[in-house]
Amino acid sequence: MKILLTAVNAKYIHSNPAIYSLKAYAEKKEPALTGQIALAEYTINHSVSDILSDLYSRKPDVIGFSCYIWNIRHILELAEEIKKLLPKVQIWLGGPEVSFDGSSLLTTYPFLTGIIRGEGEETFLELARIYAQSEQKGLSFDEISFDRVKSVVIRQNEAVTEGEEREPAILSELPFLYDETTPFENRIIYYESGRGCPFRCSYCLSSIDKTVRLRDLEIVKKELAFFLEKKVRQVKFVDRTFNCNKEHALSIWKYLLDHDNGVTNFHFEIAADLLGEEELAVLERFRPGAVQLEIGVQSTNEKTLREIDRRMDIQKLVRVVKRIRDGKNIHMHLDLIAGLPYEDYASFAASFNDVFAMEPEQLQLGFLKVLKGSKMHKKAEEYGLVYRSKPAYEVMFTDWLSYEDVCRLKRIEEMVELYYNSNQFTTTLPLAIRLFETPFAFFEALADFYERKGYFVQSPARSYRYQVLLSFLQEKLAGMTGSEGADDGLYRESLTMDLYLRENCKTRPDFAPDMTESRDVIRGFFREEAENHGVLGEKYADCDARTLARTVHVEPVTYDFVTGLQRKEQEYVLFDYKDRNALTGEANIYMIGKLVKNE
Repeated sequence: MKILLTAVNAKYIHSNPAIYSLKAYAEKKEPALTGQIALAEYTINHSVSDILSDLYSRKPDVIGFSCYIWNIRHILELAEEIKKLLPKVQIWLGGPEVSFDGSSLLTTYPFLTGIIRGEGEETFLELARIYAQSEQKGLSFDEISFDRVKSVVIRQNEAVTEGEEREPAILSELPFLYDETTPFENRIIYYESGRGCPFRCSYCLSSIDKTVRLRDLEIVKKELAFFLEKKVRQVKFVDRTFNCNKEHALSIWKYLLDHDNGVTNFHFEIAADLLGEEELAVLERFRPGAVQLEIGVQSTNEKTLREIDRRMDIQKLVRVVKRIRDGKNIHMHLDLIAGLPYEDYASFAASFNDVFAMEPEQLQLGFLKVLKGSKMHKKAEEYGLVYRSKPAYEVMFTDWLSYEDVCRLKRIEEMVELYYNSNQFTTTLPLAIRLFETPFAFFEALADFYERKGYFVQSPARSYRYQVLLSFLQEKLAGMTGSEGADDGLYRESLTMDLYLRENCKTRPDFAPDMTESRDVIRGFFREEAENHGVLGEKYADCDARTLARTVHVEPVTYDFVTGLQRKEQEYVLFDYKDRNALTGEANIYMIGKLVKNE
């Protein structure tokens, strides 16, 4: 008997913990199944032909596909085609995308054998046992009965039936998924210390699983020790609201703090307004880059929050985010959702400005997905909520937000991704936004500029986005002053600063200020630094002046990038690329003041 558990991931760096968990649990509970269950992972970027060829070469008797909104189309196509190639293969689907309309799927797609609803470990174990026992008895697939298996939807004798609901799994009984890390090199490792969520957000499937279950802390610590020992790059906790249980979260954070290996980053999705002084004090002590937090704000419109059953103390959220940001050691990712009830274009703009003011490292502008099984799905008609019929079921318009508004917000989302979330314009953006009434107005105007110039059709290369932003600001300055020759020196310098903060460019960009008059001064600085190590100390003691000039960069600056005003005298800034900010990746900089040309 060959059972193949299959995942089609969104990106190569992702992995699918679900299929690893099913396999590990089945082999732990039924050792005789060891060797009969295999795993296959692909991405949505693989062609259907290539995946089919690989699936066919494995000749499985049973295939289980892990289904989500981003891969269900691929999987249904694969399932239909593999059934033609392997007519006797049994095809099962599981995962959140198929857990709430199993009967409809089996009725629509005759090539499917059955659906596993909800948590799959115990259900898959029962199915695997039945298949193995049937093989031993010499039964054909048509003679197998799944009538007594809970949490499945099956087709037998041309009839579709649903089994009764299964009790939730006991998390501490589930085995550890990662006995080795080789299959996950250069990929994100996902880890689960809890299931369920205490909140009832109407757009989220986690609200259906109302019972929060936690993995035993001693087991969790032992498993985290494995990641730390192996020095994996990133571990992403998939707990829906990691800090919903204070003691659980604190124990894990304290353990990670005490055993930090200087390499591994841990990602948590939290409710920031639940954090208290004790948790904040622990978070402040982490090494920069050791922890990143994803915080779902979704909206700051209180009527909207009430309607989606989301309880949140917005004022406390603001204070907590500021406290974490001031620590300068934790990457924060704040989320907004467009398309929620009672949130029109102006209200969303206000929510955007509120969240932008919190200064997260990333601001995710997402769009409502109307998920089957959620309360939002059930109330869609009441809200005038029209969404795409095919996955990912994304909002098209609502009673409050027109389709034109959604399209415009899509363009603004792209600007936020390119110019804010990329962290490539950290010097220029604060200066540029001052030219506009609000941050939202800035990104809105930039999106309109991109639309007029056709850049959404032919997206500028990363290196050219600096010039595009300068052209946009030049147009804005000309409109403010009535002169196309308005002084753009501040923005040329700030964009140059942003470019060199990220990389030591060998070719000077066209928009950068001319530095002909500074070249001899800078050469003199490198000769002095190579001999006396006055600024960089002994770090580059083995470098001569020429090597030092290739290793670091020195740039003249005539503006103060905080005030936007010209300095009284030109100064110089040195970019050290071997010493980067652990949180932002930017080169460390030294203000080296006024340099005097050596005669």
